[in-house]
Amino acid sequence: MMSNIFAQKHQDQAVFKSYDKGESYYYSTILSGVNSFDKEQKKDKPYKRFKVKVADKDYPNKLELYKNRVWHNKPISQGSTGTCWAFSTTSFYETEVYRLTNKEVKLSELYTVYWEYVAKAKGFVDSRGKSAFSEGSEANAVTRMYKEHGIVPFNLYSGLLPGQKFYNHKVLFQEMNDYLQSVKRNNAWNSDIVEATIKSILNKYMGMPPTEVVVDGKKMSPQEYMAEVLKINPNDYVDILSYTQEPYYIQCVYDVPDNWWYSDVYYNIPLNEYMETLNGAIKNGYSVCIDADVSEPGLLAGKGEPQIAIIPSFDIPQEYINDDARQFRFSNKTTTDDHLMHLIGSVKKDGKMWYLIKDSSSGSRNNDPDAAEFGYYFFREDFVKLKVMSFTVHKDAVKNVLKKFNEVD
Repeated sequence: MMSNIFAQKHQDQAVFKSYDKGESYYYSTILSGVNSFDKEQKKDKPYKRFKVKVADKDYPNKLELYKNRVWHNKPISQGSTGTCWAFSTTSFYETEVYRLTNKEVKLSELYTVYWEYVAKAKGFVDSRGKSAFSEGSEANAVTRMYKEHGIVPFNLYSGLLPGQKFYNHKVLFQEMNDYLQSVKRNNAWNSDIVEATIKSILNKYMGMPPTEVVVDGKKMSPQEYMAEVLKINPNDYVDILSYTQEPYYIQCVYDVPDNWWYSDVYYNIPLNEYMETLNGAIKNGYSVCIDADVSEPGLLAGKGEPQIAIIPSFDIPQEYINDDARQFRFSNKTTTDDHLMHLIGSVKKDGKMWYLIKDSSSGSRNNDPDAAEFGYYFFREDFVKLKVMSFTVHKDAVKNVLKKFNEVD
């Protein structure tokens, strides 16, 4: 009887919404600012998407409502690239620097992207072409690159060439990929030559990365800058996961294509504990980098939409979201690791937790560019519970969880 009452009172409706590409931030602003922009694209016919129908409800989609939020740099655009993983995780580390040192810094996203591409090319050679080579990656790729190469300030390495307004990696990636496919076809597995060629392509489109940082007249390596100035220790950061295809309380592989190096450091925990851990971290002044599926009917981020993400009842009622519902969608690939973002705050409204999400994609920029909410999303807790597969956080924020893994070992 209770489930019938719930269904009667809380049924969301769906609608096929019409969107005009020419009105989107991606087409009207990003692509108009890069050389490859084809103005004819603006003449494309409107397209339709299956979306939840929302009335004029009082959603907490105003930045000012999130009093419980951490310091962070303003959102910046990743342009026409697939490097959300670098933008979100760099933002996360900038916030960590502030938490640890009280210093406001802007770090280079593209410095990490540069070295991750080099690592991917090496992996492609080592695997004889079986390793994935794409623009995507994961949050702990940034951590891995920090360990190997350190990090530099944005003003030393923006990754933009003179005159570029937005990042555009279409030609860059195509040139690298074409080269690696030729290596595979010709069985030309000379690692040194491949690395040098990939670096030359990256240098052409992104510029050469710096090898030193100067702070107060002192020269230091990017690794020294990270450790001595930023006080970042990459070993202090952990990745939390929740799915049933691996046992709980073990470290395991996050089984997605963007985890191209098969990282097996993810701490797998039950869903309720996953949410409790996430909420506890935010409550105690930490932020997290999240990996989520954003190709959902409950994400409303078109022009004039509220920039919210919810799970409609026609997908699954909120009360039924559990470990199996989450795994079911991951296993049948209706949940994928679309996009990484920076979760920076929360607020409770009408008994539901909402989360403030800093974003680098164009989807969060279809609203007024002068609005405080430009570059942000607002996720309801049911969306996070069902569609955010993993998060990265400082180990001190999850001590109680990590103790359980030590007990299992």
